[in-house]
Amino acid sequence: MGIAVGLVEVLGHPPALAVADTMVKAAKVTFVGYEKVSGARFTIIVRGSVGDVKRSVEAGVEEAKKIEVLSSKDKALFLSATIIPRPHANLEAITKTMRFSEAVEQFR
Repeated sequence: MGIAVGLVEVLGHPPALAVADTMVKAAKVTFVGYEKVSGARFTIIVRGSVGDVKRSVEAGVEEAKKIEVLSSKDKALFLSATIIPRPHANLEAITKTMRFSEAVEQFR
């Protein structure tokens, strides 16, 4: 059985770090990295069991929306979120940021 992937996309580097911190504290997941998508868009990526990833993503979305309230009302910091329960091996093979690095392997 594959390990689920959770992704949360936000606007801005500080919000991305705050969301990543919240996500790894909310459930037993591994932070595998974040990807700068374009401009100030960042996608935070975590891996773990489906239930843990779901809790982690929900907490990350909640945190991003909370940060949004504290910031300028005209700019939404939370952009999107998704959970992939069992990603296909081909998807993992071509998406470098979804792979566990040797440094991250120690936490699995």
